[in-house]
Amino acid sequence: MKYQFTSEFIKRIPKTDLHLHLDGSLRLGTLIELAKKEKVELPSYTEDGLRKLVFKDSYEDLPDYLHGFMYTGAVMRNSENLERIAFELAEDNIKEGVRYIEVRFAPQLHAVGDFKVIDVMKAVSRGLEKAERAHNGSDPVKKGKDIPFHFGLITCAMRRFSKGFAPYYADILNTLSHAPIDEVYSAASLEMARTAVAAVENDNLPIVGFDLAGEEAGYPAENHKDAYQYCHSHFIRKTVHAGEAYGPESIFQAITQCHANRIGHGTFLFATDKIQDPSIEYPHKYVADLANYIATQRIGIEVCVTSNIQTIPSIKSVEEHPVKKMLEYGLSVSICTDNRLISGTSVSRELELVAKANNLAMHDLQNLVVAGFKGSFFPGNYTEKRAFVRAAIDRFHALEKELLSDNSKKA
Repeated sequence: MKYQFTSEFIKRIPKTDLHLHLDGSLRLGTLIELAKKEKVELPSYTEDGLRKLVFKDSYEDLPDYLHGFMYTGAVMRNSENLERIAFELAEDNIKEGVRYIEVRFAPQLHAVGDFKVIDVMKAVSRGLEKAERAHNGSDPVKKGKDIPFHFGLITCAMRRFSKGFAPYYADILNTLSHAPIDEVYSAASLEMARTAVAAVENDNLPIVGFDLAGEEAGYPAENHKDAYQYCHSHFIRKTVHAGEAYGPESIFQAITQCHANRIGHGTFLFATDKIQDPSIEYPHKYVADLANYIATQRIGIEVCVTSNIQTIPSIKSVEEHPVKKMLEYGLSVSICTDNRLISGTSVSRELELVAKANNLAMHDLQNLVVAGFKGSFFPGNYTEKRAFVRAAIDRFHALEKELLSDNSKKA
């Protein structure tokens, strides 16, 4: 008999969220309040109404899933709002036992007029720092009955964009109207990379990673290799949305062209039927070699189960999700939310779904939790990170002893 977990245990153990989009994770009440203040038109001004019309339990397709971002993004274009949203996101995570988050966002989406890209990053950092100080100054942490909360920032570039995305993108499209469109996308991502590195070096912002988001098919990651090389050369870690809407080749490209330390989603890693390059003569060997390389190099996979079920029609349940095969393959998997509001989820919920669907034993659950801490782009030095991981493991064991009876722990 394998170990059984209670919801309380899952909620209280220390956890991470390494794939967490700021603009997909607002509190619904905050969105409504800020929309009224900023005069942003919503299809409903009640939480029930928005859950029925926009932020649903299930979505028809990816465009339906992405529809909500037009409302969240519209209220995230000044310092006050961004700082509040970031603070509340950290606060919500802390309440459910999450002790490390990496918040990813595209600063170029939120910069308007005199509110520059660097101002966007500073506002988000301030909000998260406020929540961090509050938790780390609490009695449980001071008395050693809880572990500290920490965070890192991941700045995102976009695989593609249009003038309607944001004023920044309209300006660069106008300025480079003579250039091939792929070069425009590349220029925007390189500028984002340079700004992120400067923010670390000049402003000491905790930017720990660089990401590439947006449509995979038709917009290859290699178009952004200059931005990734720039980050690589300045010791910024790299993650890429890959294998979410495209096949193993997209993941291969993220690793070989963009130096990816982690892969966002990686859902179709094992999908040999999605390989399109005719020069790949043996698809099964290609996938096996790719998965083995990812495993041995400890390249992390940021798995977002609920989000995948909502956006990928071929995956209809947690049991059908390839996370089971990823774990069997020995991959370094971390369980993430993607978008807490859009997907209506939390880290505790995602972890419990995976644990139940795969009948995880205690050591399996611990390995899954610890993989998030170990695979993080922690903003401190290596010694500090190791101490933080050790503290998380010790806390896990203490809660196991406190919350699970002897009978429930017998195999």
